[in-house]
Amino acid sequence: MEDDPIAEVKEPKVDSTLSKGLSILETLAGSSSSMGVTELAKSLELTKSNTFRLLQSLSVLGYVRQNPDKTYAATLKTWQVGRILLDNLNLRELAAPEMKYLSSETGEAIYLAVLEDLSVIYIDKRDSLKPIRSWNPVGGSAPLHCVGTGKAILAQDYKELRPQISGRLTRHTELTLTNLTDLDADMEETRRRGYAYDKGEFRDKILSVGAAVCLPNGKPIAALGISLPIVNMPDKGIDWLGSLVAHAATSVSSKVAKT
Repeated sequence: MEDDPIAEVKEPKVDSTLSKGLSILETLAGSSSSMGVTELAKSLELTKSNTFRLLQSLSVLGYVRQNPDKTYAATLKTWQVGRILLDNLNLRELAAPEMKYLSSETGEAIYLAVLEDLSVIYIDKRDSLKPIRSWNPVGGSAPLHCVGTGKAILAQDYKELRPQISGRLTRHTELTLTNLTDLDADMEETRRRGYAYDKGEFRDKILSVGAAVCLPNGKPIAALGISLPIVNMPDKGIDWLGSLVAHAATSVSSKVAKT
């Protein structure tokens, strides 16, 4: 008998216990507050007994902790595993061609930043080619809510980060958004246009645009940004800069998805 040239490819079987455990972990990690067994079971359509057993296993493995009020929360072990993954991705290498392109197109300072607490840390950069320039060192940091790279990450994961940042909207210039209602509107506008815009909210008369680099599930892992003094604003305008950085971030995200 001849082999069927269009052989059926069977989907691999998924272990149901593992799948349910990961669903619990993802739910806890994405929640702004701890959750009880009943709430988790109802949310995931599991039995309370099954949910409790899985929580005990996750607790023993160090991914979940039980609070004194009997609710559960994800631990930093999940974050630690994620950081190892990011290190192995070698974001600097993946983003290097896009950073070079942004530098050649604009002549301005180009940054690659990652989230650290409620700030961004600059892990790579290309210096401005212009006499009047913006400058930050590799390893430097800035608050999440008032620079282009930070606002791009914030907007992409706003549901999770909003409760954490609500009481930490520190003022740095007259333009810094320190009111949560104003930040809500800015995040909505950022998602609509596809890039974040810092109008001089961290340093006076220094503008920046940024766009998030994301995993296939939409989770932001970094951001690309362009920073420039207001006197260097190009004739093509801020939307041109924003479209450049958004396209570059999408390109890096595509590479991340293939690694």
